[in-house]
Amino acid sequence: MGIRGRLKRFLGPRGLAAFRFASRLFWAILGFQAIVVFLIAFMNPPPGYYMISESQRLGAIKREWVDLEDMSPDMPRAVVAAEDANFCNHWGFDLDAIRAAVAGNDGRLRGASTISQQVTKNVFLWPARTWIRKALEAEMTIYVELFWTKRRIIEVYLNVAEFDEGVFGVGAASAHYFGTKPADITLLQAARLAAILPNPKDRSAINPSDMTRARTAQIMDGARTIAADGRDGCFVKKAD
Repeated sequence: MGIRGRLKRFLGPRGLAAFRFASRLFWAILGFQAIVVFLIAFMNPPPGYYMISESQRLGAIKREWVDLEDMSPDMPRAVVAAEDANFCNHWGFDLDAIRAAVAGNDGRLRGASTISQQVTKNVFLWPARTWIRKALEAEMTIYVELFWTKRRIIEVYLNVAEFDEGVFGVGAASAHYFGTKPADITLLQAARLAAILPNPKDRSAINPSDMTRARTAQIMDGARTIAADGRDGCFVKKAD
């Protein structure tokens, strides 16, 4: 007796029909997710769940898409130094960071999310910390790493990250804080923006606290190190 016959005997006709439906639905959902992620590799993403909710709450948001080549290379270096120093070396999940987070005093996975995971959450999912969202995030991060280049991942991240209340992306943030274009952002300004990312509504890049200033200095050192040791090679084009 084959697998189909065993399932029919175990589940019965109705149970087998329900199993077939659930199986087809499961594979259809996976296929739909793969298609959506693949398309965003070539087209700019629409506003995500959080952007839409903030737009409704505030009445409007500031957002201006900027291609990666139109940004100062200090900007992606700064956010990688701040958020995901091994960005070029992992496949979406930083296992060393996860182990370190699990070994922490509270046992939470705080700080273990990579830029790839954050992009997945910001573009395709919602911010609530639930196991369902985390499971979908892990699954779709695999698609992001499979279909997108590292340059595309960091480009989308820098265009959807929130830098102040209702201010999304480096294009809007550079004008909002410094009155400048993303191409003209200095390393100090880039590090300031990266320093406020964990809590942009309570931190300021133009009026930083002592803690933010200290974090900015750390990020600047990290960005210089990444540039020196080549860990920016997957997202910064080197001059010939």
